[in-house]
Amino acid sequence: MARPPPPPPQCEEKLGSLVFQLAKNFILFVLMVIACNGLHFALKPYSQPRITSDIFVGLVMGNISFLRDLYNQFNIAFGFIIDVGMMCYMFALGIEMDPYALFKRPTRDAQVAYAGIISTFLLSHLLSHFLSSYIFYFPAQQKREITLSMSTLLSSTASPVLTHLITQLKIGKSDIGKVVIAAGMHSDFICSLLLSLGYIALPINSYCNSVDHFKHSATSITMFIGVLLQTLVTASLSPLVMKWINNENPEGKPMKGSHLVLALAFMVIMCASSTMCNYSPILSAFMTGICLPREGRVSRWVITKINYLLTTIFFPIFFLWMGYSADFKESEPRNYKTWAQLLFLIGVVIVGKVVGTVIYGVAMLGFNWPESVAIGMLLTIKGHFHLYLAIKLLGCGIGTTTTIAMVITTFLTVVPAPAIVKHIIKRARKRAPTHRMSLQLLDQSSELRILMCLHGLDNVPASINLMEISRGKADPDIGVHVTDMIELADEIAATIERGDGIHTTTLQDKTVIEMRDQVTSSFKAYVDGDGHGISLNRTVVVSTINNMAQDICILAEDLMIPLIILPFHRSQCKDGKLDGGNQGFRYVNKKLLKSAPCTVGILVDRGLGSLEKISRSQVSINVATIFIGGKDDREALAYASRVAQHPGVKLTVIRLLVDTSAETSSSAARKADCRVSLPEQEEEMVQDDECFAQVYEEHIVGGRISYTEKHLANAAETFATLRSFEGQYSLVIVGRDGGVNSILTKGMNDWQQCPEMGPIGDVLSGPDFATTMSVLVIRQHNNIKGELEGLDDEFSIM
Repeated sequence: MARPPPPPPQCEEKLGSLVFQLAKNFILFVLMVIACNGLHFALKPYSQPRITSDIFVGLVMGNISFLRDLYNQFNIAFGFIIDVGMMCYMFALGIEMDPYALFKRPTRDAQVAYAGIISTFLLSHLLSHFLSSYIFYFPAQQKREITLSMSTLLSSTASPVLTHLITQLKIGKSDIGKVVIAAGMHSDFICSLLLSLGYIALPINSYCNSVDHFKHSATSITMFIGVLLQTLVTASLSPLVMKWINNENPEGKPMKGSHLVLALAFMVIMCASSTMCNYSPILSAFMTGICLPREGRVSRWVITKINYLLTTIFFPIFFLWMGYSADFKESEPRNYKTWAQLLFLIGVVIVGKVVGTVIYGVAMLGFNWPESVAIGMLLTIKGHFHLYLAIKLLGCGIGTTTTIAMVITTFLTVVPAPAIVKHIIKRARKRAPTHRMSLQLLDQSSELRILMCLHGLDNVPASINLMEISRGKADPDIGVHVTDMIELADEIAATIERGDGIHTTTLQDKTVIEMRDQVTSSFKAYVDGDGHGISLNRTVVVSTINNMAQDICILAEDLMIPLIILPFHRSQCKDGKLDGGNQGFRYVNKKLLKSAPCTVGILVDRGLGSLEKISRSQVSINVATIFIGGKDDREALAYASRVAQHPGVKLTVIRLLVDTSAETSSSAARKADCRVSLPEQEEEMVQDDECFAQVYEEHIVGGRISYTEKHLANAAETFATLRSFEGQYSLVIVGRDGGVNSILTKGMNDWQQCPEMGPIGDVLSGPDFATTMSVLVIRQHNNIKGELEGLDDEFSIM
């Protein structure tokens, strides 16, 4: 007797099985995230980008046998998730591209991109066409389509990966970093656009499924019409829609939900329109993205959200899918063709890019060949879209072995990038000066060169008096380069004529010309009257506020200037108080304090310019310098030693020391002044003592410089001491960061108005201080040995 069939599973059993399967996949997802983050953290000392660890973990976990059975059950779901995620990726990539670059005259960056694309495409197309029968398995009827697709793919650059890498390694501010980022984006845009347009003529589903010629032609025509209409409608409507939504949602206020839904709906409709004509939804998303405006709150919001979702959710799943598809069991490691394919792909990518950038960069753009090689190597970087296409080409005449070779090639283009960047930094360090210009390193008997910067005529009297006392005794001479800081406005830009150098700029603006003539006449009159030993030169820096500091740095390096004098951004009014000042020039001062290749002094003129002519036969000005400790105070003391040699200057050195005998001071010093517990800061204190001992023996013992020593307990006593200077000195010279970790200045920053002036300089230049005492704040360069600090310096190597 036959047994009855088993009862069908209950709904609870199906639901339980589904929950169990979801739990297993969620655990797998969490393990993937942990593994990727763990390996990325382990590779951080080697500066490897995240895609390196993601590819490695994906290949390993995707080829574990007992996990592959789990992948088989959800392969269809994987494919749907990957397609949607890649649509978002390409949409965000398209928004960041500038389509109008195609209609402009090619910039230097675009020319570098074109050279790399053309050389790589030609090399790949020619070699793959002839070698396809020997190392690749391309069916004859699909040979042309696959060859063109592969050549375009090998010619492109993954700009998101490259930009993130350059930013992470902090060379984006350098000239070579800017060229690489811009060329990478242009290369990515051109090749992605070629793939998008090429899909119309050679759609993958047509030559993969062997569609006949008639159907293929009809499909291509339909696609072309659909993509053209989508592009025209999106380019026409998107600026209007996005501008209206951005105006209705200004910065600082939360976006309205209805407007956000409307913007997203518009984007989705535009992306989906051409897919009804059998066009690729991923390429349709890219074409829509490049037609949307890059500026605006909505575009920034979309890019931010998409990048967050890609990083946190999509990429772990994507690399699992990649590892599952790249099945190592189907590869043939013992076959020479396997290794020939890998070497072919790597060789074409590297040789094509490097040859193109070297030939064009050296011959046409004047680049150094080592930098051209580095640019070419960095432009070989491939990324997520290349991995996606490599997997998708499976079953279209490309076997698993070729797919794995393309995945490994992508991996190997990223791995050496940090080493290339370090080589760039190494060459930049070799080309840097052997030592940064510093007054401490300058022999007292050698010529002092000063770059005296001016905002206008108001700075002239104080600058002349400072120039006079800076020359010290008659021998040695000093060279003064008086530089006008002219902000580049529209009316001035129309009259400017630039030469080969920054100091060969010619201005035709009448107001600027008259001002410069008066400045020149004032300095020339002083030098002609009593300027023995002063060599006067005139220069000008005409630039925007953002670029002015960099132009001044270039000028200082060209002239080998050890000291830059900048005017304070605030000027003294008739009542003795300081005005609100020019915040643009304050920004320039702050940037120069950080990035100048030499010592920087900021002069706060409160009476120095009103002094009569400084005599060289009798004392006519009292100057003081405050010494607490630190490199800036040592630099200020070195400058003060030169000033003290002037016959008309009476200099007093005031050394502020911690009074450890006071119980409160001793207790506070142990808590706040942590310098004594650190070896490097103890070494700093030793340098302070050595520097001061040298000045003491050379100048103070002989009576040329007066010396006062004050033992103080806290910042309040320091402030009271500074108050006592009123009426005693016409000029006080201080170091910017002198004693910044000392108990003597602890708490002063609580009421700072200009932190860039340092604790002592800010107090002395404050509105409640003496209105007849000028202040010169000295800042020594961060690294007087000339090595690039981090990789975030604005260095130039090309």
